[in-house]
Amino acid sequence: MRHMKSGKRLGRNTSHRKAMMRNMVTSFFDHEKITTTDARAKELRKMAEKLITIALRGDLHARRLVMQVVRDKKIVAKLFDTIAPRYTERPGGYTRIIKLGHRSGDNASLSVIELVEEEFTAKPKKKKAPAKKAAKPVEAVVEEAPVEEAPVEEAPVEEAPAEEAPAEEAPAEEAPAEKEKKD
Repeated sequence: MRHMKSGKRLGRNTSHRKAMMRNMVTSFFDHEKITTTDARAKELRKMAEKLITIALRGDLHARRLVMQVVRDKKIVAKLFDTIAPRYTERPGGYTRIIKLGHRSGDNASLSVIELVEEEFTAKPKKKKAPAKKAAKPVEAVVEEAPVEEAPVEEAPVEEAPAEEAPAEEAPAEEAPAEKEKKD
């Protein structure tokens, strides 16, 4: 069983897979866009986003951690100097995978993985709307009950307190109306 073992094997042994992923992430940071299969692109996304997050720190230890994966000093310098500063405001999601279709030779599904270029804009948080929605049905029930059940003379008397009373007192007024139904 493969408990707690994340990642795809991609049909390769460990050393070949590590070497392939190192080469792919190096090419990815060099060209900022590469075409590969879907499975490889998804594995590459994990590695690339972790490396960009490490590069955002910008210190010497972060540079040495990235150098363990990307062995080319020019590419590491490009990552720290040009790529990582683009994403200082973005809380993740630095890459995008676009599916292209199938390769004609072996029918493998192809994708383009690229760095996201547009700026990040944080969405404003929504206000608590469900509390307002709960108050509206209570008012509607209070208004409907006296109109249907009570005679015309009693309706104005019961509606005046309902308009002045807050929404919390409205359920107390419903109880006498229901008792009148039962009697």
